[in-house]
Amino acid sequence: MERLSLRTQWTILLIASLLLGFLLQYFHVPAALLLGPMIVGVAMGLSGASLRIDKRLFILAQAVLGCMIGQSLSPSILTPLLADWQVVLAVLLLTLAASGLSGFLLVRFSDLPGPTGAWGSSPGGASAMVAMSGDFGADPRLVAFMQYLRVLFVATAAAVVARIGLGDAAQNVSLTWFPALHGGFLVTLAVMFGGAWLGQRLRIPSGALLLPAFIGAALHAGSVATLQVPEWLLALAYSLIGWSVGLRFTRPIFLLALRTLPQMIVSIIGLMLLCGGLAWMLTRVLHVDLMTAYLATSPGGLDTVAIIAAGSRVDIAFVMALQTLRLFTILLTGPAMARFISRYAHAPDMKTARHRR
Repeated sequence: MERLSLRTQWTILLIASLLLGFLLQYFHVPAALLLGPMIVGVAMGLSGASLRIDKRLFILAQAVLGCMIGQSLSPSILTPLLADWQVVLAVLLLTLAASGLSGFLLVRFSDLPGPTGAWGSSPGGASAMVAMSGDFGADPRLVAFMQYLRVLFVATAAAVVARIGLGDAAQNVSLTWFPALHGGFLVTLAVMFGGAWLGQRLRIPSGALLLPAFIGAALHAGSVATLQVPEWLLALAYSLIGWSVGLRFTRPIFLLALRTLPQMIVSIIGLMLLCGGLAWMLTRVLHVDLMTAYLATSPGGLDTVAIIAAGSRVDIAFVMALQTLRLFTILLTGPAMARFISRYAHAPDMKTARHRR
């Protein structure tokens, strides 16, 4: 693949992504236009493709998702969160404990350094975890691989669960790909570019997604303006995010991680099962359906969970509220957790012990 020209690689990426994305959409798979490009990106990345998605395009794609989320957010979501704050706090703490246990066991039973295992296992925003990990002694390359491997697993599993749980109702609405544009589209562009720029300027974790979401929600709540996010723009954003995640799976990083790959996969599946158990508990005490609870507690990236929630007829406002709270909780506690795992997770070195004897 690396011997092909960039133009040829782009052509293959575009055609294969379109074919697989629309094939998955034909079978009503939620987030088909995310999963298709993501899977193609993984295959091409491991085959040696030299394509990379510009970081600025990835940030703008997140801002588009933020505008889409802003259409669904409203102040009313605060009512159940505040009324049942004990339950929400318990879910956040249990999720934190689950990620800590996952990272602890991963470091204990693999050759990964403590900080790398801790940051790689944190179920927050993948890009934020990668950006912060290097400052705390972790290997950003392995952290990125672990984070985006988990995103790949979680996105695929959540889409499959949504498809099984909701059937054809998961995506049975007829989409208008190219609607007539009105003033709301200009407002959307302003919120998208302004929120993305401000989020980067203020260095807010996942700010390119969160700020447009909050600004859009405020405009809706105050009846100031109505955002218009056409389907073609969403599809472009989904593809850019899918390619950004998929193309990170390069052959050198894969070979570097190969020795601990089985432990990584077991750790990811274990964390997904623990969070699935939390989702079931959430349905017992709150008036939310299982799919909403599953996506709200799912340990995937904020952007990919948002895409799946948008295509799955769930309470996206509740999902994003819990996901955002968890993101900031992980960011606040991540450094302390990394230090704890680094200090206590490693098993005694038997070879060293024999040598000393």
